[in-house]
Amino acid sequence: MSYLSLQALTCKVGAFDLKDISFDVGEGEYFVILGHSGAGKTVILESIAGLHQVGGKLIFNNEEIMHKVPEERSIGFVYQDFALFPNLSVRENIRFAGRYKTIEDAESLFEDLVEFLGLEKLLERRIDNLSGGEKQRIAIARAIYARPKILLLDEPLSAIDPTFRNAIMKFLKDVHRRYGLTTLHVTHNFREASYLADRIAIVMDGCVQQVGSANEVLSHPSSLKVAEFLGFKNIFSTTLIDEDASKLFSIDPNDIMVSKEDTLTCDYRFSGTLDECMGIVDHFKLFITVGEEQFFVKIIKREHEGCSIHRGEAIYIGFNRKDVCYL
Repeated sequence: MSYLSLQALTCKVGAFDLKDISFDVGEGEYFVILGHSGAGKTVILESIAGLHQVGGKLIFNNEEIMHKVPEERSIGFVYQDFALFPNLSVRENIRFAGRYKTIEDAESLFEDLVEFLGLEKLLERRIDNLSGGEKQRIAIARAIYARPKILLLDEPLSAIDPTFRNAIMKFLKDVHRRYGLTTLHVTHNFREASYLADRIAIVMDGCVQQVGSANEVLSHPSSLKVAEFLGFKNIFSTTLIDEDASKLFSIDPNDIMVSKEDTLTCDYRFSGTLDECMGIVDHFKLFITVGEEQFFVKIIKREHEGCSIHRGEAIYIGFNRKDVCYL
């Protein structure tokens, strides 16, 4: 059942337009909005939060909330740059919501946030000299202290040292579960989306292109446009595998088998010519021409004792029907 429903949402911010944004988010779901920079992801979050004039419908828990001001929407928002108040201490930042609303069990919630997020030693400090990770934890604590039903996260890992990304992703999941939140998380990073999302919406140029489970969206793009955005390789006409010419398919470079001899046992087999063999840390990247098409193939180094085929030599490749992704 839908907990938050965006129905044909439109919004104009300067020269940018959101166009008929529609998707549903279930209660307790971790929902990721995935798209490139400038696609409209942050504008969607701001529209949900009530920061823009929008058209369409916005239904939260079976109630239309378009007319409500931001403070009445039970929504917490953590911006990409955290938007902390530099003139306030960490303690004052976290407790800011108490200035304009009554917080249920405020003291116990504050103590739990401080302990769970490891903020004990920071409470009396000012914001200026804190690390990105510290600022992020404070911004999340401030948002949750207001007891929101929905948490909006705008590119929360963009200011974090890449070496800490895995730990921060786990931390975000832990926060989501501990405080019983419904979370909408904006990112351009496929890995983030894959790890965190229950479901994903792909947004491009102000439009929703595809919505579904994380596995469905990331493994089975609904169009060529989405496939190219997700970095799919080896996109060809289905005539290559003797099927309807009106369709396209993609095959993962890791699912293609390679042999110097014509001995492969798989559903589709081709002879070609090796254009290039590039040795990477733990694998080889092969570029192989078959007729007028070029295949990109990855093979694990430990399974092949060197790339013993040279440029211009004949090579055989193949793959199975189960690994074909139709677009």
